Amino acid sequence: MKTIDYIPTSKIERATKLVQTGAKVGVNYLKYYGEKIVNSDLTRDKLNEDNAEDIYDGLKSLKGSALKVAQMLSMDKSFLPQAYVEKFSLSQFSVPPLSAPLVLKTFKNNFGKTPYEIFDEFNANSVNAASIGQVHSAVKNNKKLAVKIQYPGVANSISSDLALVKPIAIRMFNLQGKDSDKYFKEVEDKLIEETNYLLELKQSQEVVNACKKIENLVFPEYYPEYSSEKIITMDWMTGVHLSEFKNSDPIIANKIGQALWDFYMYQIHILKKVHADPHPGNFLVNDKNELIAIDFGCMKIIPNEFYVPYFELIDPKVIDNKKLFSEKLFELEILRADDSKEEIAYFTSIFYDLLSLFTKPFQEETFDFSDAVFFESIAKLGERFASDTNLRKMNGNRGSKHFIYMNRTFFGLYNLMFDLKAKITVTEYLKY
Repeated sequence: MKTIDYIPTSKIERATKLVQTGAKVGVNYLKYYGEKIVNSDLTRDKLNEDNAEDIYDGLKSLKGSALKVAQMLSMDKSFLPQAYVEKFSLSQFSVPPLSAPLVLKTFKNNFGKTPYEIFDEFNANSVNAASIGQVHSAVKNNKKLAVKIQYPGVANSISSDLALVKPIAIRMFNLQGKDSDKYFKEVEDKLIEETNYLLELKQSQEVVNACKKIENLVFPEYYPEYSSEKIITMDWMTGVHLSEFKNSDPIIANKIGQALWDFYMYQIHILKKVHADPHPGNFLVNDKNELIAIDFGCMKIIPNEFYVPYFELIDPKVIDNKKLFSEKLFELEILRADDSKEEIAYFTSIFYDLLSLFTKPFQEETFDFSDAVFFESIAKLGERFASDTNLRKMNGNRGSKHFIYMNRTFFGLYNLMFDLKAKITVTEYLKY
């Protein structure tokens, strides 16, 4: 894969790149509508493919938060056109890496030494490049290590990147008023945390110590002495990414799926904080068919005032009780005091349908994530929302800021469980 020697870091450079990308998307729309006049049966599939290609090509050269947003979107397989899912999924672990000279410069800036002075062996060619950093292999004292290096300028460009995409997001999600700022601030704060590798090191060690008791789940060991704010070193873990894992044995699928489910339920219900980045690039399967969990840069703390009403909505007695259901929607800021009667009725109906479907895995002692009907229902619900013209008339500021990463967690988790085709015991985490 071709390497890159330079990442645009100034606000002007990055804004120019995004404007150029937007111009390409505009041309794609003009071309589509021109062809639509001649061929009324033309679908939006080719438009989606062209747009996804151009947007991804623009974002991958910027790296950082711009590319991270694409990664987050790629996890939402049910609500995003397939062309975007396929192209944006590349941002999980397959983007152009930094060149060797830029890697050596990063080490010099952080340790005052080259990696060859720190490790017994070091491969200057990246083995895995993603949105915020890339991974290199190294050897120290006969132990193989994975060294993750952050791209230059990523942390400093987060605020300006989000400021550039904010007007687009406001239009896409119909956000109104200053109240929408809380959502952008939540994303900005989390992205800034992800660029602090010393924080990630601390979070990683805490998660490993807390969750190593979970069956069929393994973690790398982390090395503070070879880590810094921009570089983090851990054991090299050998395995297959979940996205590339091929398996036809339901026993193996259930074993890995149970480990994944227990890992998330233990974090959420016991630790009250969660690894909010459940994409396939963060999980491997080893030759013992154990799940390997890596990369704990994005950890979401779940405050009790959100946790309690959020999980009370799992209970059918709450969902099916109009008074209790309404109270929980207000607690979670889905319904607002300044809503009109029309808005209250409309969003109550939408979230009743949404939550009745999404909480199904919690309604039984076991749940089969290979159930295609369940995921088809989610897809149909997404299509319904996308085509609902009334939604554009409503104030889109819905829900606590904590929904952003909690929903991302469950969307990602459900999709991973579906890919595994796992049948699991839902209440297994209670044994802890």
